[in-house]
Amino acid sequence: MINFIKITLRYYYKFGLTGILLSIKLLFIKNNLFVPNIKYPISLRKDTSDLATFHQMFNKEEYNINLDFTPKNIIDLGANIGLGAIYFSNRYPAAHIFCVEIEQSNYKLLKRNISFYENISSTMKAIYNINNQKVNIVDKGYGEWGYMIESEKKLKENMNLKGSISTITIDEIMKILNVKKIDILKIDIEGAEHELFKNNYDTWLPNTRCLIIELHDRMRNRSSQNFFKAISKYDFSYSHQGENLVFINNNKL
Repeated sequence: MINFIKITLRYYYKFGLTGILLSIKLLFIKNNLFVPNIKYPISLRKDTSDLATFHQMFNKEEYNINLDFTPKNIIDLGANIGLGAIYFSNRYPAAHIFCVEIEQSNYKLLKRNISFYENISSTMKAIYNINNQKVNIVDKGYGEWGYMIESEKKLKENMNLKGSISTITIDEIMKILNVKKIDILKIDIEGAEHELFKNNYDTWLPNTRCLIIELHDRMRNRSSQNFFKAISKYDFSYSHQGENLVFINNNKL
């Protein structure tokens, strides 16, 4: 009850009386949630991490980053159920957002949530540093926002295997979008940043204007090391926003 009151107050201070109604609906996880300043309704699942993700997007607004340019293309890696993409679409309606998500139940709800938006597209693949590889999806108990990928060699008996999936690289996504630079690259891939930044990043990382990343050493030991080695090779300014690190390219692209 105390937590509900705190959340209700946050939404009240943010949205007024409409925020109280929204908070009550969230308590019962109703589909077709209408959020102030969000054009179309949103669906969530009960007893999942969807509610926490919702709070991060629309209460804390962890992707509310001031930029000195208007993004035209946004890539959302680890899109989950599409709430980040929806936030970006409503903030930057002229931009195209491309989502990548690995897990089937998340992806099914993502497709439902983004179906209203003509400027959001998606694929169910695993982001990686090599294209068209097969990797396994595992559930290590972190909830619907914490599905991870592992190679066949690293699978352990106590891992809950949820199937396999093919990989896609950022270079391949840029070909699909027909872009030479990325305006916003959002990365929340539950430790797979270890593989993504291991190699083959030199064509897209210096051509990224804003990079937003959540690191996951708490879930996968030392998974951030390759990222810091890679980003340090280029001229980015750093700031912190909620659970995310934000890097702005100092070279005007």
